[in-house]
Parts: sequence; C-alpha cells; structure tokens
Amino acid sequence: MELKLDTEKYDEIQGVFLKEIIQTIHVKLVEAGLQGETLENTTAHLAYSLASLIDDTSNIEFEGIQASPYLTFKVDDNEIIHCGENSYMYEFVTENMKALYES
Repeated sequence: MELKLDTEKYDEIQGVFLKEIIQTIHVKLVEAGLQGETLENTTAHLAYSLASLIDDTSNIEFEGIQASPYLTFKVDDNEIIHCGENSYMYEFVTENMKALYES
C-alpha cells in the first residue's frame, strides 16, 4: 500500500469524516433523550473532545505508554493519503455544528 501526500483530497475526506462523527453523536444523544440546548451543547463538547483526541492535541497516556494518533484515509486498495501533519478536525467542529443545528 502506498502512502501519498494529498492535502486537497485529505481535507475533503476529513470533512466527511467529521460530519459523520458529529451526526452520530447527535443521533445517539437524541436516542438518549437529550433535546434543545442541552443536546446541542453536549454534541459540541463530545465532538470537540473526540476531534482533539484524533488530532493528537490531547496527551494520551496510560501506564507510561503514549498514544499519538496520525490520521490517514484509505482511498483505494493500494493507496492511503495523509496531509503531512496531524489532522485538524477540531478547527471545523463549530462550522459543522452550525450547519447541523441551523438546518
């Protein structure tokens, strides 16, 4: 499998991935009975937390073992892409939240 630097495609796929994360959080919280401002705030907090973990902006360590994620995306059976640095999904949580709750 070939690892390829493709920031344009990466941004596109990262956006799709983040939207799915936010939508999944939202659906599960609705199923749990949350609504209104509590639903929106809890969705946002969880989305930021998960994005930060994936983006490696949080220090992930347990019993002396560090975990430093580096997000890549499979494009096809022979290629995965990266952006040359850690992902940066947390930067897009706010705009995705607005799109979800203003629609």
